[in-house]
Amino acid sequence: MNSDLVLRFGAGAKVFVVSLFAIVLSLIVFGIFVVLSGVNPLDVYRLMYVGAFGSWFSWQNTLLRSAPLLLTALCTALPAQMGMVIIGGEGAFVLGGLAAAAAGLLLSDMSVPALIVQGAMAIAGMCAGGAVIASAGALRHLRGVNETISSLLLSYICIAVLNQMVEGPMRDPTSLNKPSTRALPDWAMLGNIPGMDIHVGLIFGLLFCLATYMLMFHTTFGFAARMVGGNVRAARMAGLPVGRLILIVTFLGGAAAGLGGMVEVAAVQGRANATIASGYGLTGILVAFLARQNPLIVIPVAILLGGIDASGGLLQRRLDMPDASVVVLQGIIFVILLASESVQEGINLPGWFRGIKPRSSAVAVAEGAE
Repeated sequence: MNSDLVLRFGAGAKVFVVSLFAIVLSLIVFGIFVVLSGVNPLDVYRLMYVGAFGSWFSWQNTLLRSAPLLLTALCTALPAQMGMVIIGGEGAFVLGGLAAAAAGLLLSDMSVPALIVQGAMAIAGMCAGGAVIASAGALRHLRGVNETISSLLLSYICIAVLNQMVEGPMRDPTSLNKPSTRALPDWAMLGNIPGMDIHVGLIFGLLFCLATYMLMFHTTFGFAARMVGGNVRAARMAGLPVGRLILIVTFLGGAAAGLGGMVEVAAVQGRANATIASGYGLTGILVAFLARQNPLIVIPVAILLGGIDASGGLLQRRLDMPDASVVVLQGIIFVILLASESVQEGINLPGWFRGIKPRSSAVAVAEGAE
């Protein structure tokens, strides 16, 4: 048991060092671009910190932007435990928001209690988002379609469906400049965390991350799912229901993103329109990769990326830099992070780590049964 803990600690330390190196290198590369534009990079980094974490107001802004990232990151992180690369979180997010708006408007017209309306909106959003990503999983399992391509194409379809519905059957006639659905009544909207200007969507994201971490790393279901990700052929030989596991895990990932869309509609926008397709699903991919697909590590990484996003406005006001400068930084981080994967494979553990041989999965299961 001690040897397993040592090995796990060593592997975790290696991942942490490589990820930290990727972030530092990204800041250096970003600083070079900043210098070329005639701005002092030290001023940029200082203002990024102030805008993200320098005050309680900054913290609240950061946490607000982190809430959807917690949920969209799980759309990529959970299927990745099974060896699947899903990048369609944006589609699940917007379709979840659209379904939540439809459910909320329908029930609010019936004078249903607020708690039931909000619960129905959450269920509708999760089912819509889960169905999108589970479809990519089903195509992978049944027809061998690459899940990365199918989830991306499904994302474009979901955005097209959103635009069609808010500009057509669900359009509010009074929304002239920006086609939208009717606004949800105030009593049906999600409130803020007591004493804060942060909506309860942050709590949803934190609970979903903790729950999926326990599911994937501390249950037999999670062990079976990760075994499929390690070797599908071995999983089939062991009698595991591969197809069922793929569908459940991909549905959970999509449900997380769909819940994020519901929160965006019920706590921020108040209605469904093209604004909810704001790129949270795409940034969630970066969060998942930076967190190495671990739902627990998604939490601090989402807060970090949320802080970077929150600092964009301050950079624009103080240094006259484009608000999209932080998006450039996020792109640099993503590229360098992908490149660091090969570096990580080339790093060897110290000699005393290499001398320890890990137990096989079969031995671990047998000892657990005893």
